Amino acid sequence: MTDEPRSFVGLDIGTSGGRAVALDAGGHEIATERIALPKPLSPAPGWVEQDPALWWRATLSLLASLATKLADRPPVAICVDATSATLLLARPDGEPLGPALMYNDRRALAAARRIARIAPEDSPAQGPGSSLAKLIHLYETLGAPPGTLVLHQADWILGRLTGRFGFSDWNNVLKLGYDAGSLGWPDWVERLVPPGLGLPKVLAPGAPLGRIAPSVARLIGFPDTTRILAGTTDSTAAVIAAGAARPGDAVTSLGSTLVVKILSERPVTASRYGVYSQRFGDHWLVGGASNSGGAVLRQCFPEAGIAALSRSIDPETSSGFDYYPLPGPGERFPRQDPHLAPRMDPRPADPARFLHGLLEGIATIEAEAYARLAELGAPRPSRVLTVGGGAGNTVWTRIRSRLLGIEVREAEHSEAAFGTARLALAGSSPPMGFR
Repeated sequence: MTDEPRSFVGLDIGTSGGRAVALDAGGHEIATERIALPKPLSPAPGWVEQDPALWWRATLSLLASLATKLADRPPVAICVDATSATLLLARPDGEPLGPALMYNDRRALAAARRIARIAPEDSPAQGPGSSLAKLIHLYETLGAPPGTLVLHQADWILGRLTGRFGFSDWNNVLKLGYDAGSLGWPDWVERLVPPGLGLPKVLAPGAPLGRIAPSVARLIGFPDTTRILAGTTDSTAAVIAAGAARPGDAVTSLGSTLVVKILSERPVTASRYGVYSQRFGDHWLVGGASNSGGAVLRQCFPEAGIAALSRSIDPETSSGFDYYPLPGPGERFPRQDPHLAPRMDPRPADPARFLHGLLEGIATIEAEAYARLAELGAPRPSRVLTVGGGAGNTVWTRIRSRLLGIEVREAEHSEAAFGTARLALAGSSPPMGFR
């Protein structure tokens, strides 16, 4: 490598938009671009689909716009993340056979029942939302000529960038049934996959796929020497962005829901709680999601009201309430109870006291979530990095630190595109434990 200024690009393509981030050789953000995507279509209840051509147009637009900002820092590598379990079937040249089924599409009910009869009970390939269920459903509804490829959202975008299809990564193939422990396809997956369909070759996130296709390089203004690297999922990229590095490092996402993830030396799976593990280099990323979170707060207070009322709360004292805040009946983790009722009574007349109780209640759920993961075999958190809309509430952070008994702080970076840019920077030896 030379001492000339260079850049490293991460691309995040989601459901409603995309973002590209460029880092310099020191890992500092030097340029960014955003773009909106049309809302996915829902032609029937439980159906959610999108035309992959929209992803490609967004990719070209983001990278071309970024190229104008990087004229004096030629890009060295690009890495891509996208939504987990968004799947399509394509011809060997990458031409889609039909729309992609999005991560939250639930139409593959019959396929899920077939999988349930064969797959291990705790497999992430269980359920109609899994990649494997979508694969079977698409094959049976679209038909598939020999050589048809099975591609996730990130797989397909990376194939368009290189002109070579049929590759994926440890994280995207988890819900396709790939065994990230043995790094191979289990026999039961191969029995379920229809003949003639090509399962992807699986690489570590950040591993080299090849150089950018010359035609694409000319189109977006990138050097034809730009390397393209195997991608990851959006949630894993966000953890990389946050800076989780060692077993015991935990990341809590405080968005509409409460999602906890922790680095572990071994995988942990518990399907009854929706807990599964992503391979994270030499370690594992274990996670679970509660139905509690910011959506409950927004049901009770306007966004600006939460910030204003928080300033009058003493985070070092107990609210005196025993709330279990939920937006409606039902909880999945750390308790598995589809009928669990929200507990947000009694409600005091003082709105600040009520908010105090809600913030403390969600923090208690977070502490219970990490305790549940530890009970299942994950380590206890040594520190918690926070991302999402609630991360900036310093009062809530102090309440959470008090109840968890450990350091809690807002992550410096939380965008998935920043995480994939870090993978691009590291090339074929990704950071934070990836190999």
